[in-house]
Amino acid sequence: MDYKVLLEQAKSILKESGKDKEQKLLGVCQLLFDSIPYYDWVGFYFADHDRRVLELGPYVGDETDHVIIPFGKGICGQVANSNETFLVDDVTAQDNYIACSITVKSEIVVPLFVKGVNIGQIDIDSHTKAAFTAEDQEFLENLNLEVANIF
Repeated sequence: MDYKVLLEQAKSILKESGKDKEQKLLGVCQLLFDSIPYYDWVGFYFADHDRRVLELGPYVGDETDHVIIPFGKGICGQVANSNETFLVDDVTAQDNYIACSITVKSEIVVPLFVKGVNIGQIDIDSHTKAAFTAEDQEFLENLNLEVANIF
């Protein structure tokens, strides 16, 4: 996978005129879902700091019941508190994991910062154990730097 090319494609989507934020984010989700075979669910969650919850934003993949996630709950909720990327090779080994589907084996969640504030995250699930590498993490962290520019 050429992550540099993929990042450039994502940047192009984020710069498209005539599209709102939601459409751009959905376009990025679709790009990642279509381009990386083990990205089986790709979506954004956004923080409501007053209510201390994450709210589901644009995503591509199977429907999820997890449209609201309390800070601290599950992998996404833990990232809302820690402000750090969380890469999980085996979700069954996590005590605080919220099961989206029995098919999910690994997950990576990368926080999204705007002006130093964690406003949300990109969440990616895989049906493959230990699917995500340091290269995926670096790519997704760089991607979120670009996503931050549309806020």
